[in-house]
Amino acid sequence: MNLSKSLYTKAIQCPKALWLKKYNKEVLTPPDATALARFETGNVVGELACKLFPNGKEVIYNPDDFNGMVETTKEWIEEGLEYIYEATFLYNGILVLVDVLKVTPDGLEIYEVKSSSSVKDIYLHDVSIQLYVLKQLGYSVISSNVVHIDSSYVRGDELDLNGLFKIVDVSDEVNTLQVDIPKRLEEFELYLADRDNEPDIDIGSHCNKPYECDAKEYCWRVQRNIPEYSLFNIFNLGSKKQIELYEQGIVNIEDIPDGYAMTAIQKQKVQNWKEQVTFVDEENIKDFLNTLNYPIYHLDFETFQQAIPEWKGISPYQQIPFQYSLHIEHSDGIIEHKEFLGEDGIDPRYELAKRLVEDIPIDVTVLAYNMSFEKGVNAKLAESFPEFTDHLLSINENTKDLMFPFQKKYYVTPEMQGSYSIKYVLPSLVPEMAEAYKSLNGIQNGSDAMNAFPKLPSMSPKEKADTRTALLEYCKLDTLAMVEVLKKLKKVIE
Repeated sequence: MNLSKSLYTKAIQCPKALWLKKYNKEVLTPPDATALARFETGNVVGELACKLFPNGKEVIYNPDDFNGMVETTKEWIEEGLEYIYEATFLYNGILVLVDVLKVTPDGLEIYEVKSSSSVKDIYLHDVSIQLYVLKQLGYSVISSNVVHIDSSYVRGDELDLNGLFKIVDVSDEVNTLQVDIPKRLEEFELYLADRDNEPDIDIGSHCNKPYECDAKEYCWRVQRNIPEYSLFNIFNLGSKKQIELYEQGIVNIEDIPDGYAMTAIQKQKVQNWKEQVTFVDEENIKDFLNTLNYPIYHLDFETFQQAIPEWKGISPYQQIPFQYSLHIEHSDGIIEHKEFLGEDGIDPRYELAKRLVEDIPIDVTVLAYNMSFEKGVNAKLAESFPEFTDHLLSINENTKDLMFPFQKKYYVTPEMQGSYSIKYVLPSLVPEMAEAYKSLNGIQNGSDAMNAFPKLPSMSPKEKADTRTALLEYCKLDTLAMVEVLKKLKKVIE
């Protein structure tokens, strides 16, 4: 059947995805920059985790000679080598590479390394197929384990691997899954036996769980012509109401019956889309604007995360701010701009916090879009640098959320598609600003910025200079966009 453990878990999510990967992979959406960065992180974490199991040997990956990898693994097991990295086994067309295999006098131990901060259900299927293959080959497996990042770990002066990683024994769970594997493999083999006809599997919650499937665009847009904004945006995918309407052949929001039972917010979304009108609650917008006092400090942070913290005081996957933009709007209409971008290769937090308290006085109105993010970053900075604590917490106390009137449905347009995300609000209210993002060079969204900053140390001088300029231009546009959105809100009550 030629099945790897990654293809097996893909088939667990959806057998059609497996079939497409085998026979029609051209329709699959290639991984974006964020996904590629996640893969790279996984590789780095995997290599580091091997140091928990020292003095082992790695089976060198050779896609042209899996049999050779299998033989090498077998020889090292027979020699009694304690730790084997990428131990390779092949049974009945199923190929598995065990991240770390421990060889003991009593049997083998499996260690699957993941860069996430918890054990997910899909990981159990990943380990279970490894266990299945080893057992079918006659090996005695005495434990199965998942090694993952412990997000509660805080780095000290040196990296403590035993603190960074958590080892979880999942033997009971994966042993329980063994009974279903032969039936699953038989099902997958039946699907793959028909090379001409892809499986007839409908869309559903499995398209997004545990990961967004790389066939989703094909299955949803190409095969079923489901629009970007559909009933799936009104009801949660997989909800009873969504399934009920979908099974009746209803996909478009305008086809939802007028008398269909919905919550008040759902009804408003549907009605607004059907009538294609803009709803504005002038009184509540006025009340919101009255909470803002000039000068208004429009603030936006850019952050990145590290699975393996490089600097003291940082936890895995902590949001590390490296940049901010600040547009200061005065009552007479004058706009000032201030900004900060950390130096690459060093911890940017202290210098950023120092500049931030210089740029934002105590007791002024700070405006953010989705303020919980900015306030969370500020709170962490306040915790990390006591000399700035009072000032940073004061900033938080005076922070208002520009998202609030859209979240509360005080201002709704059809173009917002029922969302209050800036991704939909901005092009609806200030379309020229949305176009300005598309003209940016290299950095056009938060994900681009998050991926670019940690790569600066490895760039050539010119590439680094260009990327730093692009980062500054992008972040500046974020707060300028907030100025323009606020201006639209003001016009409502003029």
